[in-house]
Amino acid sequence: MNRQKKKSTNGFRWERKHLLGIAELSTEELALLLDQAENFREVMDRPIPKVPALRGKTIVNLFCEPSTRTRTSFELAAKRLSADTLSIATSSSSFIKGESLKDTARNIEAMQIDMLIIRHSTPGAPKFLSECIKASVVNAGDGSHEHPTQALLDVFTIRRKLKKIVGLNVSIVGDIAHSRVAKSNIFALKKLGAEVTVCGPKTMMPSGIESLGVKVTYDLKEALKGADAVNVLRIQAERQNQTFFPGIREYARMFGITKEKLNKYAKKEILLLHPGPINRGVELSQDAADGEFSVILDQVTNGVAVRMAVLFLLSGIK
Repeated sequence: MNRQKKKSTNGFRWERKHLLGIAELSTEELALLLDQAENFREVMDRPIPKVPALRGKTIVNLFCEPSTRTRTSFELAAKRLSADTLSIATSSSSFIKGESLKDTARNIEAMQIDMLIIRHSTPGAPKFLSECIKASVVNAGDGSHEHPTQALLDVFTIRRKLKKIVGLNVSIVGDIAHSRVAKSNIFALKKLGAEVTVCGPKTMMPSGIESLGVKVTYDLKEALKGADAVNVLRIQAERQNQTFFPGIREYARMFGITKEKLNKYAKKEILLLHPGPINRGVELSQDAADGEFSVILDQVTNGVAVRMAVLFLLSGIK
């Protein structure tokens, strides 16, 4: 992969060392990330889907929360770029001996790494580490704050399918208050010119979210009507310390998306997204998750290309 790809077609050059969130990115930076991801998506379709762009670089995954898709996707992205990779599970690290996050990161950096990808339950943990170590830091999800690469792969998937973002109507349905995915998606979609509607129980809708420029509804029919894409979120039970709805059955009846509801209320060509893992029978029925509207597996595939783009762009900044 030619190093000149780090510059966009309009001459904009990537100059950011860390990826900590979508809120801080400009429209030009988002566009460059998506364009670079498109280049790598083409690489992934080759017989040998690998390039030497990051040969000699060492990238570490430090995941302090459970993860399957994100951790595996980052690992595979690094390997497709020919980087050396290492994944650290906190359950078998010095965390259980009481070592601080700062000390863990600095000890890892002392082994001459180039990039640290971190997922942590505390909002702001990636930013904190970016101020403690010299290596580039990538936020792979920090509490209920942000999940930037998930938003990038969601937007990338929509753009690949519908050929644009500007002017689209995108609805985000589910546990908005506790979702880092929702926040990052709102930031990315609004910056790129989409109209965004958020929908869920009133108890799961954060106060003042209208200030982000989104439309709020508590009616799933309204959220589906006119939407070009709907991103369905799972209930973030691990981030809740109280019950926010009467029960699973009630939630599924009011906010769960089924093929019947899509056929009845949505556009025929609507896209159905989900960041995973899916709670089948709760936010999504079997026939919706596996049906013709679903681009969920496309999201997973595109996630590798997006993360390749992130690692590639950050790798050239000292």
